[in-house]
Amino acid sequence: MTLGNLLFWVAFHVFILVMVVIDLRVSGRKGDLKWREAAALTCVWISMAMLFAAGLWQFRDANFALEFVTGYVVEYSLSVDNIFVFLLIFSFFRVSGPNQRRVLLWGIVGAILMRALMIIGGAALLARFEWFIYVFGAFLVWTGLKIGFQKEKEIEPDKSLFVRVVKKVFPLTSELRGSHFFVREGGRLMATPLLLVLVVVETTDVVFAVDSIPAVFGVTQHPFIVYTSNIFAILGLRSLFFLVSGVMGKFHYLKPSLAVILVFVGLKMCAQEFVHVSAAVSLAVIVGVLATGIAASLFSSQRGRG
Repeated sequence: MTLGNLLFWVAFHVFILVMVVIDLRVSGRKGDLKWREAAALTCVWISMAMLFAAGLWQFRDANFALEFVTGYVVEYSLSVDNIFVFLLIFSFFRVSGPNQRRVLLWGIVGAILMRALMIIGGAALLARFEWFIYVFGAFLVWTGLKIGFQKEKEIEPDKSLFVRVVKKVFPLTSELRGSHFFVREGGRLMATPLLLVLVVVETTDVVFAVDSIPAVFGVTQHPFIVYTSNIFAILGLRSLFFLVSGVMGKFHYLKPSLAVILVFVGLKMCAQEFVHVSAAVSLAVIVGVLATGIAASLFSSQRGRG
């Protein structure tokens, strides 16, 4: 690793650490995160991502910055699926707003560690076996088609393998104990249902990362871009959750849009030897598909009310 690359890695982590501290200061109060606060934090995280992209443009080159923005848009848009599942999980376990914030905070910390490992593994695979890019591409095409045509399945969080493991390892309290993951009762260390919620959230994010990380590798194979775009998207997920959780049901055409994006990126990966698609064109296609899905959803909701 050159000194320049090392400085980029160090600067990124210092930048993220500062922003996380600010986020926790702003949203660390007890009580529900209000819509206005969530909107402000979401705008801040998006602005910081764009500021980071501007820094890449200035100190590296335009293509490097465009690849970051494209990867960020792909990852951030795919994270909307996480939000829908998180809503179902919180509803199933009857988790209140303040506890939702606590679970999401620790869930994001775990997601950063897990995704870092997955990105390192993916980069190592592509460096050693270049043909693996076609495996990633085919997987994304298959996933996109599956999302586009598969009917919704009922989610049963309590039947997760990891939840069953936690129940076997730790005795479980019958009810939540405030915001605690563990409590000591009768001299015994016991897990609370809030720990089960955290386990389900973490495992759900890993499942979604299996789709999203190969999708970003379809945009760029530079580990720094894949990692930074993922981290920015994850860090903005908590505020985005509280911003859109009340209106998720209105975005009927968002899932088909995400399916199209996955198929597009997968085909791009499979055809890279024959057709070169620039970062600018990829960004335009992805933003266009996403905007079309959002606009169609809003138009459909307006017609339904009319």
